[in-house]
Amino acid sequence: MSEENRRYALAERPEGLIDDNTFTLETNPVPEIGEGEALVKVKWISIDPTNRTWIGEEPTYLPPVQIGETMRALGLGEVVASNNGNYPVGSLVTGLTGWSDYTVASDSNPLMVVPETAKEAPPASLLGMLGMTGCTAYFGMLEIGDPKEGETVVVSAAAGAVGTVAGQLAKLRGARVVGIAGGPEKCAWIIDELGFDAAVDYKADDWKQQLKDATPKGIDVNFENVGGEIMEAVLLRLNINARVALCGLISGYNDDVRPLDPRIFGRLLVNRVKLQGFIILDYYARFGEAIRELSGWVAEGKLKSEQTVVEGFENLPDALNMLFKGENKGKLVVRIND
Repeated sequence: MSEENRRYALAERPEGLIDDNTFTLETNPVPEIGEGEALVKVKWISIDPTNRTWIGEEPTYLPPVQIGETMRALGLGEVVASNNGNYPVGSLVTGLTGWSDYTVASDSNPLMVVPETAKEAPPASLLGMLGMTGCTAYFGMLEIGDPKEGETVVVSAAAGAVGTVAGQLAKLRGARVVGIAGGPEKCAWIIDELGFDAAVDYKADDWKQQLKDATPKGIDVNFENVGGEIMEAVLLRLNINARVALCGLISGYNDDVRPLDPRIFGRLLVNRVKLQGFIILDYYARFGEAIRELSGWVAEGKLKSEQTVVEGFENLPDALNMLFKGENKGKLVVRIND
């Protein structure tokens, strides 16, 4: 066991993309555990758009990370010492580990032991398809979006971690799925590899026309990850009784002021649209259910996963910026320890 615990602490709140002044890298002793606690060596860190919202000034569904606190993040680790029977030594656990080599699992910081049905999966998948990412797509698409056979479903950020899973789940329901992604390569990939029916390249000058051409009968379900101009264009094409699963608004996460355009509300009204925002932590008690079903579909070859893996603890800050530059395909993770 290493005798040191590296951590990234928030030094200042960023404006736009994070830079060299956003975090400080500190080295401290490995935490000592008390009664009812377990020591976890973190091996993988999940990089998610919500990481950026957590270091802004405004509270979201969790309080902002405070200056001097360890950067909050989901991770996957192994229990290396334990005073708690719920965390046997050697078990894999996931949860809010933060950007650090070690974390302590306790009643105040509960971590989830990886289910037997998923523990043989590749580690990156336990933070992606078979982790919180997959659960986000599962509940957002299947319960809120609830696509029916033959309906048209549009998924924004379709080449990202959640979007890739959400689109495939809609296909399992028999829907026609259109993905919005950045660049010809990603658009071709979601069609050729993931089975989407059509793709819209939002980086192309004619992306709005592409959206119209790809949705000639309108849109019945929108799984929204992006917000901004892309979301507005999609909402304007919603059919009567359409459903919108509002998962994220990544296009505005680096903005100081996030725009609100109420002009679209009239269209939502007359088309009787159901628009529901959701936070995946609300479904935490049902993660086991989702992971079991997702695992089965993966084993049957009905779902494919893709990961972009960054190596090295020191590359955590750069990895977070990769999300907002569109430099990842599928789930973005950083391996920090063997």
